[in-house]
Amino acid sequence: MEPSEATPLTTSYRSYQSSNSEYSISDGSEEDQNDDDLSYEEENRLGNDLMKCNNNDELENVMLSKALKVAIHSKSNTPQHTMSHLSISRKEEVKKQRTIFSKMVTLISIALIGVLIIFVLVQVGQLVTGPPSQPVGPYKLVAVQDGEDFFNHYVFYNGEDSEGSKGYINYVEKDVAFELNIANVTYEDKDPSVFGGHNDQIDDPKIAKKKKDDGKEPFVYMATSPTKEGPRNSIRLEGLRRFNRGLFILDVRHMPAGCATWPAFWLTDEPNWPINGEIDILEGVNTQSKAKTALHTTKGCDMNDVPLGVKTGDWDTAVGVPKQNGDLDMTVREARDCYAYDEHQWLNQGCVETEAEDGTLGEPLNKKGGGVFVFEWDPINRFMKSWVFSPHIKVPDNLRMALESANEKESTSKIVPDPRTWGLPYAYYPIGKGTSCSEEHFRNMHLIFNTALCGTVAGNRFFMDCPLLNEKYGNCEDFVKSDPPEMDEVYWKIRGLYIYQREWERAWVGDE
Repeated sequence: MEPSEATPLTTSYRSYQSSNSEYSISDGSEEDQNDDDLSYEEENRLGNDLMKCNNNDELENVMLSKALKVAIHSKSNTPQHTMSHLSISRKEEVKKQRTIFSKMVTLISIALIGVLIIFVLVQVGQLVTGPPSQPVGPYKLVAVQDGEDFFNHYVFYNGEDSEGSKGYINYVEKDVAFELNIANVTYEDKDPSVFGGHNDQIDDPKIAKKKKDDGKEPFVYMATSPTKEGPRNSIRLEGLRRFNRGLFILDVRHMPAGCATWPAFWLTDEPNWPINGEIDILEGVNTQSKAKTALHTTKGCDMNDVPLGVKTGDWDTAVGVPKQNGDLDMTVREARDCYAYDEHQWLNQGCVETEAEDGTLGEPLNKKGGGVFVFEWDPINRFMKSWVFSPHIKVPDNLRMALESANEKESTSKIVPDPRTWGLPYAYYPIGKGTSCSEEHFRNMHLIFNTALCGTVAGNRFFMDCPLLNEKYGNCEDFVKSDPPEMDEVYWKIRGLYIYQREWERAWVGDE
């Protein structure tokens, strides 16, 4: 049917466009967008041409495209529509990413604000409640081990020496030790000259009443005895109490000394060695004559950060240590690494500091009537220190009065030891926060007294330290087995062990 002249083609075309919503008309230029109408003659011509298409949509589209100078495309195949769709998808993706980033920034900001709030609350809380309670106050006496009560603080280990020491001894239980008389407590007359006559002077009212006694004082003896088999009977005491800090004061009048001897007074936790560490407070080997302190730990504890001017002693050295290829490392190194298996030091040498003054260990110490050994373990104040005072006349007044008043029943009569007044220690070990050795290397320790003979240390050094005896007997064990008179000097004589710990106080010490 032909279109009537009264019906404009544009109306028919727009009706056609509306009824075929599958298609869209997109113009190719701005000019066409501003001129949507055809002339009357052009509309009639286009109408006649469309009638000739016989309802062929493809031909009609071509004619309309030519007449109207526009591109008629299927929506699903339109490149511009595809590009537009991709652009929209990209924008949506970018928007999504920006949303995720914005959420992340928000969460991080909230977390940081939360941490800041917690920090502020903690600081405000500390200002309100004050500093934390810590063991930083004056020292308080927590244990007196002397006289008849001494052995009640320990158990007697019974059996052979450990695999690591392999001493040529047999440790016996308490009943056997007392039966053999290698463990006993003996009361002896006081010697007024021990402290240089100071103990005759009532120079402090708090200890004046201590002078009213019977003139006797108890001494703890621990020795060895021979056996038919060869290894000597000996004593190893293991403390009942565990420590993580403290001030340990040992007043010893005689210690095992001489060739083949290996006595020690130390702290450790054997089931967890070396994880919980070892501290050798007093240890002698053969003819050594200088006091020393040694620490043994797992890896990660060294003494390369010891400040200058805090001690008087020297570092032990390691030289001639075997390498993995069998050669000897002749480099002289200071024993500053506490790691028990450090490859540049002797096996289990640890970090060792020695007293500079000779005659503070072994036979020379005994000839002077012994001495007072002190070890201070203070993780809050971040150090360990060691002193030795021999003869007793060198004991500082504050320390002497603390020892003399230790058995006073009233706490107000006891003199509080103050290491700050004693002079520099011979050994100083930085430990704890901010040092090269965490305080976690030393935990849950108990005290040990023992007397070993020969073994992995004294025995291995016997040929160097005691060449004449080695030539005569051939080795350390045969020397001990012969029960020579030198064994008479292998005994402890202890006046007492006094243990202090700092009282708890609120302070900022150790928190900076």
